[in-house]
Formats: sequence, C-alpha cells, structure tokens
Amino acid sequence: QVQLVESGGGLVQAGGSLRLSCAASGRTFTSYTMAWFRQAPGKERELAAAISWSGGSTSYADSVKGRFTISRDNAKNTVYLQMNDVKPEDTAVYYCTADPRAYNDYTSYRGIYWGQGTWVTVSS
Repeated sequence: QVQLVESGGGLVQAGGSLRLSCAASGRTFTSYTMAWFRQAPGKERELAAAISWSGGSTSYADSVKGRFTISRDNAKNTVYLQMNDVKPEDTAVYYCTADPRAYNDYTSYRGIYWGQGTWVTVSS
C-alpha cells in the first residue's frame, strides 16, 4: 500500500512557475513508476508527466513538454513537478500517482495509487 500526499498547488500568474511535491509512504517507493495526471474542468484526464523508478526515463505530454520537469528524490520518498512558463490552460487538478510496474511505453500507464489532488490555477 502506498499513500500519496500532494502539495504546492495554488494560484499563479501566466508565465510564472510553480513546483508541486508528492510525498509517498511505503518502503517500496523506490521501485515504483510515478506520474502526474491532471484534469481541467470539463476536460478529460491527461497524463502530464511520468518518471521511472530510477529517474532515468521520463515522459511528457506534448502540451507540457519543454515547460514542465518531473523528478524524484528516492531518499526523501518524494516526486516533484516543476512547472515553468505556465499558461491558463494548465489550470487543473493535479494528481500524483504510483504504480509498481515498470513501463517502456507510458501511454499505457494508468496508476494504481492516487493522491487526493491539488489545484493549480493560472491567471491570465
């Protein structure tokens, strides 16, 4: 069992930056694939970014590529999402997820464990 707690969401102006954190419980965190999903009001959920257990492999949605960076600190059981040059269309609830399986293709990633989510609102 893995419990995930997100933090760092809030209101930010367009062009600004925000860093989301996700603290995970459980001794097997280091072996889990981690990812951030997001869901904007009235829109489908989107896999924004994913990272392998070692941090050696990452994947990003085209909509965030070049602006967002996912990283992890296995010593702290924490995964991060650095959001730069944010846009109003980045407004969404951001969910941290974990999955014990390794992925070669993150398009099939669904996440087994989910956090409660944290709101990010970008003002224009």
